[in-house]
Amino acid sequence: MDAPDRDGTEELWLGVLRREAHALAALPLYAPLIGDAGAPFILGRIAQTLDGRIATASGASFWIGGPQDILHTHRLRALFDAVLVGGGTVRADDPLLTTRHCDGPSPVRVVLDPARRLGARCRVFHGQPATLLLCAEDAPAGETLPDGVEVVRLPRRAPDGFDPARIVACLAARGLRRVLVEGGGVTVSRFLAAGMLDRLHVTVAPLLLGAGIPAFTLPGVARPEDGMRLDWQVHRLGADLLLDIALRRR
Repeated sequence: MDAPDRDGTEELWLGVLRREAHALAALPLYAPLIGDAGAPFILGRIAQTLDGRIATASGASFWIGGPQDILHTHRLRALFDAVLVGGGTVRADDPLLTTRHCDGPSPVRVVLDPARRLGARCRVFHGQPATLLLCAEDAPAGETLPDGVEVVRLPRRAPDGFDPARIVACLAARGLRRVLVEGGGVTVSRFLAAGMLDRLHVTVAPLLLGAGIPAFTLPGVARPEDGMRLDWQVHRLGADLLLDIALRRR
C-alpha cells in the first residue's frame, strides 16, 4: 500500500492551504510541518477540555473542539501520508478519517486493533482511501473485511499494544513516512512516552466536564522536576487554543 499521490514539494503542500482563504492567516501554524517528504515525521494530535478530558465517562466526545478545530484536523490529514488511530477511537466515534472539510488528498487510514475486535461495518473500512488494519500476530482471523483493507500482523509489545517504533517502521516500509497520530489519548500517550513524536498539537477547548476520559495516560513521576516539561507556541482556533509543541523523536 503506497502513500497518497504527492510530489513532496513545498509548493504542493502550501497549495493545499492556499486554496482556502482562512488558511493563509494560519500559515505560521502549518509551516513547521512542511519539510522533506522523504524523512519520517510523526505528529500527535488531540483535543481536550480545560480540565483535561477528551470524552465523557461514557466515551462521548462530539464535539469537544469547535468548527475551526475540526477544520484544522482535516487540514492536517491533507498534509500527511497516513492518519493513525487506536481501535478504541473507532469503536467510540466510528470516524471516516478523510479530508471532507477541506481541499487536499485524504491519507491512508491506519487502525490499531491488536485483538481484531472491530467489526466490518466500521466506516473506516469502507470507501476511499485505503485502510491498513494492524493486529497482533496471534490475533484471531476476525470478520471478513471489505476490499481495500489490508491486514498487517505485528508482534505484541504488551497484552494490549504494539511498539510505536515498530509501527513507524512498518508504515515507512510502505512509503507512509509522514504519520498523523490522531487518537485516542492512550495511543497518542504511547507514542509520546516512547519518544516517537516529532511534534504534538493539543487543542484546549473552553469546556469543563468535571469527569471523563483523561487526555494523557503516562508513567507517573515522584517530583514535578522529573516530569516532561514542554515548550509551545499558542494559536487561536476560533474559541479554542491550539498548543503547538515541538518534540525530539528518538
